[in-house]
Amino acid sequence: MPVVKPDAFNLNQPAAAPASWLLDPGVTYLNHGAFGACPRPVLAAQNEWRERLERQPLQFLVRELEPHWDAARTALAHFVEARPEDVVFVPNATAGVNTVLRSLVFQPGDELLVTNQEYNACRNALDFVAERSGARIVVARLPFPLQDAEELVAPILAAVTPRTRLALLDHVTSQTGLVLPIARLVTALRERGVETLVDGAHAPGMVPLRLHELGAAYYTGNCHKWLCAPKGAALLHVRRDRQAAIRPLVISHGANSARTDRSRFLLEFAWPGTWDPSAGLSVPAALEFMAAQVPGGWPAIMARNRALALAGRSLLTGLLGVTDPCPAEFIGSLAAVPLPDAPPGAGPRLPFNEYPLQDALRLRHGIEVPVIAWPASPRRFVRLSAQLYNSLPQSASLARALAAELAAEG
Repeated sequence: MPVVKPDAFNLNQPAAAPASWLLDPGVTYLNHGAFGACPRPVLAAQNEWRERLERQPLQFLVRELEPHWDAARTALAHFVEARPEDVVFVPNATAGVNTVLRSLVFQPGDELLVTNQEYNACRNALDFVAERSGARIVVARLPFPLQDAEELVAPILAAVTPRTRLALLDHVTSQTGLVLPIARLVTALRERGVETLVDGAHAPGMVPLRLHELGAAYYTGNCHKWLCAPKGAALLHVRRDRQAAIRPLVISHGANSARTDRSRFLLEFAWPGTWDPSAGLSVPAALEFMAAQVPGGWPAIMARNRALALAGRSLLTGLLGVTDPCPAEFIGSLAAVPLPDAPPGAGPRLPFNEYPLQDALRLRHGIEVPVIAWPASPRRFVRLSAQLYNSLPQSASLARALAAELAAEG
């Protein structure tokens, strides 16, 4: 993680003008981690791409798109320190996970390793392929709260057997905001003959990435979250020796292309049928806009957001009288803080498992922040996000609002 000096940033002020985003000024938005938020200049860049497409659709899609697509993909690859020929665009990290899982072939008795903190949508994809193939899912149970990295590494490695074929691991857990020691895990699993599919939905823009160095067989991450790109752009990185087996979810023209100037991997993922490529094409604009908001660019952005997340967590744990649920080394731009158990009848509602407390914070205090049931109701956590438009006084407002609402719960 970036090294943060306590006095390196003025956390009492946003680091970038909130007006650069379309967020409702009447809402304190502390939930960037859910769906991100795209800045106005990046949306303007996306609109320019859309208008260019619509002025002459055939000219743009057939004759002009490829070099622009390559340039956007290359910019993203350089940002995550990967070879451009190993990176393709997918709509989101869930699609990336599905792409890999649906491409691989498993046999009855094969074991697929996952943790109890895997994102629900991706766990559902794993369940689907296991049921279809007869493979068995093995769940490594990661604690939260926790004290050290061994509590994350040991359960995963202990679950490996000679039948383990793949591990699906979050880089940053969605519910609890833990930054897993993913490099250590990928290396240790490979030493045991197990390849890893990393669900890095939150990682790009939150933590430094060196995907070529990491060596994971498969890595997918969103651009719409911490990179602040438009929705609909994510990366899938596949190690060169694994690319032949990975096919896109949509089989299209690339499957029988006679071209020999690029790999089948790039050809197949380049054209999923007629679609709007503007989100992916706008990724360079997002990278550039965000880097210009803070002196020091992206390393400073990651360090500043982490400092804010840690400071906000300290405010909340101090208010609630609880200890920090994990050491600072596991925190990026998200921080989860345990709350008292929900009272009877105040459990989460479908379809998105929102607690009434989350509604109360929004409706009575104008604060949008998730209250998450984990591992199951009545246990719950509040998860704080820190982005450039946020500031420490917003966390203080959340602390006061939580104090009022928890007192009202009795």
